[in-house]
Amino acid sequence: MKQKEITVNSTLIHKGKIIDLYKENVRLPNGKETIREIVRHKGACAVLATTENDEIILIQQYRKSLDKVIYEVPAGGIESGEDLAVCAMRELEEETAYRPKDNSVIHLASLCTTPGFSDEMIHIFYAKNVVKTSEKRDCDEDEFIEVLLLSEAEVLEWISTGKIIDAKTVCAFFLYQQYKTDNLVQG
Repeated sequence: MKQKEITVNSTLIHKGKIIDLYKENVRLPNGKETIREIVRHKGACAVLATTENDEIILIQQYRKSLDKVIYEVPAGGIESGEDLAVCAMRELEEETAYRPKDNSVIHLASLCTTPGFSDEMIHIFYAKNVVKTSEKRDCDEDEFIEVLLLSEAEVLEWISTGKIIDAKTVCAFFLYQQYKTDNLVQG
């Protein structure tokens, strides 16, 4: 079955700091035309990090789009030409002041966040045995973040009760659990 949509024309509606919004006229497989609104995003990396005591690091921050404080794994945008693992470690250290002891992270998956209207891909990493590198974090000037250390059981409970609603965090947690099972990792 032929399912590809052909772009007839594309118009930039908004060029932003984080996203660009396009209006695309497309020809459907049945020959009809329709309009798609597409958000273009440079992509991001997220990190589920565990301390030497098997604590999972989450951040708490206000998200204006939801008008509420939510709990998330550290994450952030990929800089132009940046290696994904480098981005993951940079974001972890900037937002939490933690870094993997061995300066490495493990790629767990790459996921599209909202394929119905965006091309954003988020690359999920696992960092084990992270250690605090500083008492001071290097957050972006518009980020106000609190760092939390939780047990695996607490994170699962927070997901189960709806306290954690962030999709990348839920995915990262279950990918981490699967990774541990597959590799017989203890923390």
